[in-house]
Order: sequence, then structure tokens, then C-alpha cells
Amino acid sequence: MAVSLSEQLKRRKPIATKSIAGEELSRNLGTFSLMMFGVGATVGTGIFFVLQEAVPDAGPAVIVAFLIAGLAAGLSAICYAEMASAIPVSGSTYSYTYHGLGELVAVIIAACVLLEYGVAASAVAVGWSGYFNELLDKTIGHSLPQALSYAPIPFEDAPSGIINLPAVVLVFLCCLLLIRGASESARANTIMVLIKLSVLVLFVVIAITAFQADRFDNFFGSGFHGVSAAAAVIFFSFIGLDAVATAGEEVKNPQKALPTAIIGALAIVVTVYLLVAFAGVGAQDIEEFSNPDQQSAGLSVILENITGSAIPGTILAAGAVISVFSVTLVTLYGQTRILFAMGRDRIISEKFAEVNPRTMTPVFNTIVVCVVVAIIAGLVPAGYLWDTVSIGTLIAFSVVALGVIVLRQTNPDLPRPFKVPGYPVTPVLTIVICLYVLYGISPITWVVFGIWLLVVLAFYFAWGRKNARLNDPEAMREVSES
Repeated sequence: MAVSLSEQLKRRKPIATKSIAGEELSRNLGTFSLMMFGVGATVGTGIFFVLQEAVPDAGPAVIVAFLIAGLAAGLSAICYAEMASAIPVSGSTYSYTYHGLGELVAVIIAACVLLEYGVAASAVAVGWSGYFNELLDKTIGHSLPQALSYAPIPFEDAPSGIINLPAVVLVFLCCLLLIRGASESARANTIMVLIKLSVLVLFVVIAITAFQADRFDNFFGSGFHGVSAAAAVIFFSFIGLDAVATAGEEVKNPQKALPTAIIGALAIVVTVYLLVAFAGVGAQDIEEFSNPDQQSAGLSVILENITGSAIPGTILAAGAVISVFSVTLVTLYGQTRILFAMGRDRIISEKFAEVNPRTMTPVFNTIVVCVVVAIIAGLVPAGYLWDTVSIGTLIAFSVVALGVIVLRQTNPDLPRPFKVPGYPVTPVLTIVICLYVLYGISPITWVVFGIWLLVVLAFYFAWGRKNARLNDPEAMREVSES
């Protein structure tokens, strides 16, 4: 029987936790490794340099901006925890939306998360190139030539070159790790996470020695709008907690491990960020954060000013290099798992859901993602990439919170090992705070997002809608009866 367009757009995937139509991945990740995935994807170079962007907007109230951004991410993480415990599959927000809100909304959210992961991976790879060159200069006194360190596309007053080679190499190395297997990638990520957390703790300990309480005078001098603008900038530093949910099918005992890992990663990230922000603002005059000549906002420069030595700054630079490596690794991982879920649903080609029988990883998918990300990272300056990331994430976070509400109504008996505390206030508050942070995003970013969304929807209506697995009732009936 023919299905109308309206019915097609609203149809939902059957919820199944035991059997899944199509290829499946190997479950070999533990709770701690999964928690480190969340920290690894979140704690990146944003926290090493975000004070330079945020303090001029909010002043000492940047602490409040960190709390607001952390609250938005934290409430969203709690909503993710419930969805992940109830629907422990790959695809994260995309999969949850397909089950709870229907096919069209799932495709829109897929556009959001693909933008988040794909653009973020390219942007952080570009950032890694700069920090890598800085580390080379601090340690051996030499760095790569400009032609091999910058993209050929000009951006404002930034230098240009032929290709950003370090960024391309970084993506290639991550690709090799991801192809080898999820457990190998998780092991490497855990080591890098522990190193960069140690570096940030070192910053806090040294910065506290120069702490002056009067630097917090006129705390709310920048007003409501300043705090809002700073929160929008800082929110980028919290992006990545949802990466935990993309590993739903590669985790042992996922219905318990996923919520524990998400909440654990959230607690670590919020604690570290608040300590760094508090110590950084207390260790340096507010005016110096907006002085481009002194470039004082980088954590490494703050330490150099306090100690009078370049050694702590060199250690911070090394921490930034390690941070970006782990962020790139986990971000690429998340991107491949979302595309894996979409391929299995036949919203895109099934090639993206093919699993190598030896490594149990989606090799074709991984190679395609890494090639695209490497091309963008090698040829496009980071300045064109950063602003388009947060908007997709905030919309995705809002929809997950909405999904919690919808599934509580449509599937009240669905097993939920973890439930959002304070329901329904918590998911509603999540949506409100995400909208508040969206208020601080520039209009041009909305235009870029709108164009990207139109491209994704055009592909869906031209190809995905006609080839979706839900068009095959027999295949989906096997799942719904499991």
C-alpha cells in the first residue's frame, strides 16, 4: 500500500535493544574508556585559549558564563543519559530522533550533528597545526615553512600558504587508529586525556600562586548581553560530551555504562573548566585579556608571566598539541558512527554501514570521512569553520531534551535504567538554556547553517526518502518483534 509523503516524513523507527537490522559493531569498550571518550572529545584547545575570547565580553563574570555554558551542556548530558540507556545504538542524536520524533526531524538533526562533528574535526586539526609549530619552535627552535603550515584560501590578515600539512597528517594518523579498531582508539585516547588533564591541573596550581581577589571587582560590569555572548563562545569548549552516545553499540552493558560515562565525563569537564577559569582570571588583570599586543590570554603566556620562565609555557603548548589530537580522534569517531547509523537506515548509501570482519570497524566510512576532513583542514582556514559548529550542537541538544519528553508519553513502558531527575522540569530547562545560548550566535552563522540544512534536505528528498529501510516493512518487522 502506497504511503503518503506526510506519513513518510513522520514515520518512526521501531525501538529495539536486542536486534538491529543491518550490520552490527563489536562490543568491547568499558565504562572508563567511554568516559575518557567524552572527556577527550570535550577538553581541547578551546579551554587553553577561550579566555582570550570570553573575558573581553563578560569581564570577571566569565565565571558565570562558564556556569551557563556548563549548565546547558550538563542538562543536555543528563537527557542524553536517559536516551542512551533506553536506546543503546550507534548514531546518538540522529538515532534517538528517528525513534522518537520521526524521519524528517531525524534528517534535520543529522544535518546538525554532521555539521558539528565534520566541521569541528577540520577546525581542530587546523588549530593543531599552529600549536604543533609553536611546540617545535619552543623545543628545537625551528618550525615548518609557511607554505606547508597554512591554507591557500586567505582569511583576514592571516598568512596563507600551499597546504596545511600538519593538519592533514593529524587526520591521517587518526584515520589509521580508527581503522585498527575502537578499543585501540580508546586506549590511545585515554592516555592523551590523562596527560592533558595533568597539564591543566599544573596550570591551576601555578596560577593560584598569583591570585588577587580584586581582579573580580565590578563583577557584572559587562551586563547580561556580555555574559550571553561569552557563554556562546565558551559553549564550544563543552561540545563533545555527546560523543559518548555515538558509541552505543560498541560498549559492554551499554544501558548502564552509557549514562555512567556521560555523567562522569560531565563532572570532570565542568570541574576542570571552572578551576581553570577561576585561576586564570585571578592571576591576570582583566585588561590584559583584550590586549592583542601582549597575547596574554593563552594559558601558556599567563604561566610565563607568573614564573618568568618559558618551561611552563612549553608544557602547556605540549598539552594543547595532545588535546587537539584526542579531540580530533574522538570527533572523527563520532562522525563515522553517525554515518554508520544513517547508512544502515539507508538514508545514505549502505556502503557507510559496511563493517570489516577482521577489525569490526566501518573502514570505507572512516576513509571517506577522513579524506573529506583532511581536504577541508588542509585548504580552509579555521576562521571560516569555528562559528558554524555550536549552532548545530545546540539544536541537537534541544531536540534530545524534546525527545525525552515525547518518548515518556509515547513509550512510557520502555525500560530506562537511567531516568532524568526532576522530569519534566529538567528537559524543559535544557531547551530554554540552549535557546538562550543560541541568542548569542551571530546572524551570519544562521545563514551558513540554513544553506547547509537546505543541501541535506535536498539530498534526502531526492534519494534518502526513496531508499530508506523503513520502506521495507519486512526488514523492520523483524526488529520490532525482537
